[in-house]
Amino acid sequence: MRPTDRRGGQPSIVEVAGVAGVSTATAGRVLGGYGKVSETSRRKVEEAAQRLGYRANGLARSLIQGSTETIGVIVTDVGNSFFASAVRAIADEVRAAGYEMLLANTDADPQTEQRALRMMWEKRVDGVIIAPQGSGSVGHLRPLVDDGLPIVLLDRPLATLPEVDQVIINNTSCARSAVNHLIELGHRHIAVISEAAHDFPRLRSVTLAGGDAERPSAARLVGYLAALRRAGIDADEDLVVHSPYNRAAAERAVLGLLRRRPEVTAIFCTDNVLTSGAVAAIQRSGRRCPDDLSVIGFDDQDWTTLVRPQLTVVRQPRYELGSAAAHRLLQRIEERRSAPNNRSRAENTASGDAPKIQEAQRLVLRGRLIKRASTGPIPPG
Repeated sequence: MRPTDRRGGQPSIVEVAGVAGVSTATAGRVLGGYGKVSETSRRKVEEAAQRLGYRANGLARSLIQGSTETIGVIVTDVGNSFFASAVRAIADEVRAAGYEMLLANTDADPQTEQRALRMMWEKRVDGVIIAPQGSGSVGHLRPLVDDGLPIVLLDRPLATLPEVDQVIINNTSCARSAVNHLIELGHRHIAVISEAAHDFPRLRSVTLAGGDAERPSAARLVGYLAALRRAGIDADEDLVVHSPYNRAAAERAVLGLLRRRPEVTAIFCTDNVLTSGAVAAIQRSGRRCPDDLSVIGFDDQDWTTLVRPQLTVVRQPRYELGSAAAHRLLQRIEERRSAPNNRSRAENTASGDAPKIQEAQRLVLRGRLIKRASTGPIPPG
């Protein structure tokens, strides 16, 4: 068949083989990048493919090679600057290793997360980095883990998946340091704005050591409670204020707090979105910061140094978090490639051929308190 005889559509390997005058198997080996062929045959196939405008089928090639050279990334809110920075780091790291990235946003919705994981599986990604929406994620992840797909948990641990690597921040101790700073300035009526406020009764009994096994918002609430306990201050449940991850909701919650409890002299916010809502509420209330009210936010956003006063914050290593997660996933992918026949964990274990894979790691990166002008001594009187 001559190239001019075609009536459109993607040319097949059979057509390339016919033009090159070689077998279909030989053409497949050249175009798929596997097996041995003579230099003459290779040249003929490549010239025929170019003449016909043949494009390789990436999925077919990946089935032969056992890798798509892609990784999946699933986060709850890609619009949040925390995740945006982490995702950028992941992209930089995996691209440098020759991989590309598929990104999914779940809005913390379990069904959306499940669909994203199914899509990643169907696309045959080589591994997944995921910030799980909650404990319900375990049911979605378990089949993939059992099949041996490399997975790394980003920012949010899951205690019921101990065999999966996790890269997190030392949320509990960061929060304790922030509240300790307020206590050292003389504050005693310290409120906290948290998505995890409804978990307050349970978290009162969680130890500082066990705090980082909780999701980030809960871990930070554990740190808040630990600081109060160490200072001999009774935790007042009415000062543990709930807000979802929404700026307007946080603003309303803080305005309600200031009307209800005017004696509050300090506020600790456990998330960057909640911090922006709290600052807006303080501005609307007419209170001066830090003369009337000290504030500590979580995450060092660009805007935190543009407002006046500049905000005291807990700075998280966002980029480093994503980079570490990507590095760990790439290691796991390489380990899986070296497993006998690239089989699942269960198959390798049953056959006695289990590869020497390192135990799951729990990598904890350290945030730190950045003291600025939004915190000051307790107001006189």
